[in-house]
Amino acid sequence: MPRCAGVMTAVMSSWKARHRDRIHVRAWNSLQENWKRTCSTIFWKGCDTPMSIRNCALGSKAFTALKEVWDHRDAEAAKWRAQGKKVVGKLGFDVPDELLIAADMLPVQIYADPDRSLEETNKYLEYAFEPVVRAQFEKLIDGTYGEQLDALAISNSTDVVIRIFLYLRELHRVEPEKNLPPFAFIDWLFTRHQMHQKRNEFVMDLFRKQVEEWAGHEITDEAIREAGKICNENRQALREMAALRHGDEVHIAGSEAMVIIGAGLFMERTAHTELVRQVTEDAKSWPVLEGPRVFYTGAEHEDTALYEKIEAQGLVVVGEDTNWGDRYYNRDFNLEYPVTRALVDRYMLREFSAKKAFVSQRVEALEREVEETKPEAVIFYTNLYDEVATWDMPNQRKSLAARGIKSCTFGRMLWPAAKNEDLDEKLAAFAEELKAGKGGDQ
Repeated sequence: MPRCAGVMTAVMSSWKARHRDRIHVRAWNSLQENWKRTCSTIFWKGCDTPMSIRNCALGSKAFTALKEVWDHRDAEAAKWRAQGKKVVGKLGFDVPDELLIAADMLPVQIYADPDRSLEETNKYLEYAFEPVVRAQFEKLIDGTYGEQLDALAISNSTDVVIRIFLYLRELHRVEPEKNLPPFAFIDWLFTRHQMHQKRNEFVMDLFRKQVEEWAGHEITDEAIREAGKICNENRQALREMAALRHGDEVHIAGSEAMVIIGAGLFMERTAHTELVRQVTEDAKSWPVLEGPRVFYTGAEHEDTALYEKIEAQGLVVVGEDTNWGDRYYNRDFNLEYPVTRALVDRYMLREFSAKKAFVSQRVEALEREVEETKPEAVIFYTNLYDEVATWDMPNQRKSLAARGIKSCTFGRMLWPAAKNEDLDEKLAAFAEELKAGKGGDQ
């Protein structure tokens, strides 16, 4: 632990002891969480090791505004509802933002709290569910999201999310007193055939009617097309930001990019676009990052902890294929198409996810991504009980080796990343081999 973090932890423990009788448990947990987020991202003078978020980023007003949203993810939704507007949570990554924005609703991503007790979840879910999904489920059934959301949209992006929908549906049937938000399920077909395109358009029409019911008014084609334009502008702004990661000179660290991208999952889209444009302009003058370039693929991460560990070893994360990263802004809404077709096209024809693709498709997708980001190595990382991507890895590694790109695999990892006691040591060994020009497949 960095020296400053150790000192502050001792100070907080002393403060808790003095105020034990007066402090509320939830308030204390909130204080602890805020401190940990701060200590894990800010560069502190006198620390034993540098943190990932650099002073140059923290000196940008646009970046600090995005980081404020990232650190306090529920704040923008609370402001939105205070204005009498509605907030819709998204579980899965194939819920069309354009429809929700067209209805004047704020889409926000469901996320996990790694420090929250799973008291309610343990009553219903098996332990073989992905740990991050179990933590998300806790917030869905303990009343947290029932208080924060007006509705919940669930897409069948993964098999585990489908099971969560089935559990929620049954829970609502047998325990109607549970404070669950109203929810709807989007049952996409992920294969790319004309027949399935037609069915997906039918699915979108059904979801559109559901959103209209939530909103209390009709959603016009013009409103959807305007929302598509708003989302396209946001994606273009993020691509321009990403050029400062993918190019020959890297000005934005992976952990910084994750904050920039991820803030958009919790705030109004046009405001996010403006901040992304501002931070991109600022970042052009940030120091160039030196070190072996790596690309990340595998488990989704909802915070910067893993990237911080990677970057602490002198590695530079230049891209990823996750929904909290580069995949978020892949493919636009086609403004020339009929709106229903454009929605299906945008969400069903973007870069393949490991959870809904053939091995050959995932190999080709990774080939395109490394061609753009030019990494020296690829890090494969899968969590315990979230091992779908392991089917793709043998062929992906073979493809990378043919291109002279090294790789390192971390499998059956614990969530959150901090629980993996030997992770830092393994990353350090891999980084040393890359720096020495000896890195091979691990």
